[in-house]
Amino acid sequence: MSGKTSPTGQPHDPGMSPPTRASHADRDRTVDLLRIAAGDGLLDATELDQRLEVALTARTLDELAVLTADLPSIAASGGAAEVKDVVRIDQRAGSVRREGRWVVPRRIDLRPSWCDVMLDFSDAVITQDTLRIDMNMRGGTLLLVTGPGIVVNTESLSMSFCKGNTPRAAAPGAEHTLQVELTGSFAYGRIKVRTPRRTFGQWLLRKPA
Repeated sequence: MSGKTSPTGQPHDPGMSPPTRASHADRDRTVDLLRIAAGDGLLDATELDQRLEVALTARTLDELAVLTADLPSIAASGGAAEVKDVVRIDQRAGSVRREGRWVVPRRIDLRPSWCDVMLDFSDAVITQDTLRIDMNMRGGTLLLVTGPGIVVNTESLSMSFCKGNTPRAAAPGAEHTLQVELTGSFAYGRIKVRTPRRTFGQWLLRKPA
């Protein structure tokens, strides 16, 4: 037999190119795409967990490519997630989370009932300077995790029997990378706006979040 042996000990056909090894950056990129796809409703929680487990242990680019091959919005854009005009969140009970490298749409239609919603903008992909969130939310908690240059405006939001911290509007002319404008109504719930929390490693090194 004339075939050579690969570094993994498996026989290698000399007529075929060896598979390209995946780097940490390649795995992280795939993880980001899978989380974005789950946020867009393309994957359910079980599918996301299964694919994340494979992505984090993948050795080659071919193994990673299989994980996003059936995700049309990602495959069609060559790995760049599509920015949607409107994302609708309409869920009863439970919780909804958007975190990590999710793509911020141009508008969010937020209509859950007795459901906790977290929108974490600290690592999000932001392509515009304003995000309008049209709310008709009843019960639950709305948590907005901001980052440098991200401001939240609640002046156009009508709240009934709600509690929590509502930030003041940004000063006229203040620089910002994203202004989140909450409009509509929110009843019998809680709203919280905070900055990212430091990880344990950042706390030890006294680094900001």
